[in-house]
Amino acid sequence: MLRRLFSLLGALALATALPGCGYNEFQRLDEQTGAAWAEVLNQYQRRADLIPNIVNTVKGEANFEQETLTRVIEARSRATSIQATPELINDPQAFERFQQAQGELSGALSRLLAVSENYPQLRANQGFQDLRVQLEGTENRITVARNRYIQAVREYNVKVRSFPTNLTAMAFGYSTKPNFTVANEAQISTPPRVDFGGVPASR
Repeated sequence: MLRRLFSLLGALALATALPGCGYNEFQRLDEQTGAAWAEVLNQYQRRADLIPNIVNTVKGEANFEQETLTRVIEARSRATSIQATPELINDPQAFERFQQAQGELSGALSRLLAVSENYPQLRANQGFQDLRVQLEGTENRITVARNRYIQAVREYNVKVRSFPTNLTAMAFGYSTKPNFTVANEAQISTPPRVDFGGVPASR
């Protein structure tokens, strides 16, 4: 215990003695990452708020695939059940669960919009068309917000790992933050397509 304490004190002394120890920069980058994460959550919440209206509109279409509708409802429930606090970005396991839940919701929504192409009455429903356009816009904003978060985390994590600022990170308890995975990025980078042209597929 004493050895660890002396090591931390030594690292702190060395970090503060070196020019450009990075403490103030850590403060800036941490705030920047937190702000970027807040915007990601804001856009995900915007999407979640759209879904009940989409579901209610689709329910009005006779014989719509109930399994597809149920998957959207269940995926939204799982995604919104995760408490997305600012601290979540410091917990890799919680962050992964959040990411997985949002990815499942994206997949369920894409399936619902694809299936809706088979229902001419939905395609002719102006309210449903407006909701689809809003959803596409929200998905695009999610992509932009996530990209900003990814960049902010990369900049922060490089600072945590680099010398001599890694000594400051160790002394003050700054650790790397989790980021969105490549696989999930591929999924999120293709938002639901809104296309009201062409001939509806046969039911």
